[in-house]
Amino acid sequence: MSEPVTLETGDLAPDFDAVDSKGVAHNSQEIMADGKKTILYFYPKDSTPGCTIQACDFRNDMARLTTEGFQVFGVSKDSIKSHENFIDKQELNFPLLMDEDGAIHEAFGTWRMKMNYGREYMGCARSTFVISEEGVLIFARYNVKAKGHVSMLMRELGIDG
Repeated sequence: MSEPVTLETGDLAPDFDAVDSKGVAHNSQEIMADGKKTILYFYPKDSTPGCTIQACDFRNDMARLTTEGFQVFGVSKDSIKSHENFIDKQELNFPLLMDEDGAIHEAFGTWRMKMNYGREYMGCARSTFVISEEGVLIFARYNVKAKGHVSMLMRELGIDG
């Protein structure tokens, strides 16, 4: 198996084309054409403790992020039903993109070898990418921590709390 892609700040972001759990299509080229900056965050699994903390932090800071011209998308390999349950239970105010085949994970290099209790396996490395209106990565980080990630990201992006 080949090594996953490792993207860095300054790289061109891979194009993505996905539907969210409500069936709405999201295309990176159209998003850029609308002049929006995108926060694309990858997380392992809906409704798990760390993923819930991270999603709720994005939810709680959504007003500041949208005021600064950002839109947020969560990405996991979970099903539509799983995404919808997660959105409803946590009252999320942003879309969760469907990536059941892993194409977006592969393009962004987030499907990686992980280690848990000495066992190696392939899984989603919790990662965040911020894409400018021009399609350039202005933030790219793999293996981020769930707790405190959104406030750290906002500091890095110069968004005052």
